Amino acid sequence: MRERIKLELHEFGLLIKSVPPVALTLFVAALFSMNLLANKSISLSVDWLALDCGIAVSWFAFLVMDVLTKHFGPKAATEITVFATLINLALCLLFFLGSLIPGSWGAALESGNFAAANAALDGTVGGTWYVLLGSTAAFVASAAINNALNYCVGKLFKNKPDGAAAYFTRSYVSTAVAQFADNLIFAFIVSYFFFGWSIAQCFMCAATGMAVELLCEAAFSWFGYRLSKKWKRDGIGNAYFEYVASQKLGKRVNSACNDVTVGCGEVELSEGKSE
Repeated sequence: MRERIKLELHEFGLLIKSVPPVALTLFVAALFSMNLLANKSISLSVDWLALDCGIAVSWFAFLVMDVLTKHFGPKAATEITVFATLINLALCLLFFLGSLIPGSWGAALESGNFAAANAALDGTVGGTWYVLLGSTAAFVASAAINNALNYCVGKLFKNKPDGAAAYFTRSYVSTAVAQFADNLIFAFIVSYFFFGWSIAQCFMCAATGMAVELLCEAAFSWFGYRLSKKWKRDGIGNAYFEYVASQKLGKRVNSACNDVTVGCGEVELSEGKSE
């Protein structure tokens, strides 16, 4: 077990080194922004529809995950998602500690009610535990759904797996399903219990949020497709791919050796019985 953990950690280290730093940085920034903006509901003229400002950036996180899944595979994409989520939680902790430090916010000084405005800013920056819980649980679950579904849809394109049609189809299908799941999980964990949303609002938020976020990703999906092509052309992650391939080859060799050993044992046992 200990050796297995060491191998997994080594593989993960190679993976993190292989992901372009800009992509990983923007991914973490999107996750943190989602948590912060999810604290603000969007005012709408109809009572059956409710949205929060997190939809402004959540589509970007799914765009990055689609590129990661296409290039590195669903397991690697999910591992990167969990890693980015842990970084996001660490940042949230730092902001929470910062909100506890006595002091005044610049925006609060300009407010007519300084004490209330300062307390509100501390609460917003420090975060709310149920918003962070709902956002984290919803995103991790939807990320696993997105990455697995993206990979499975891509396997259907056997003739041109790296073509534009394959990329856009796997991206749109996985994003639509995963975004709906993300919005619905968050709505029921947070909005239903703490914001007083109705069940209809939760489902409408999930559906309309999915539609808005899918349209946003569709507008920039060509960039994701070109980026995935560039990563492949530039040989991004070759060291990681070689290591994974060597591990799979080693497992097959060990399995073959075990089969041969078992077969020899059966032959010896058979010969012993015949004697």
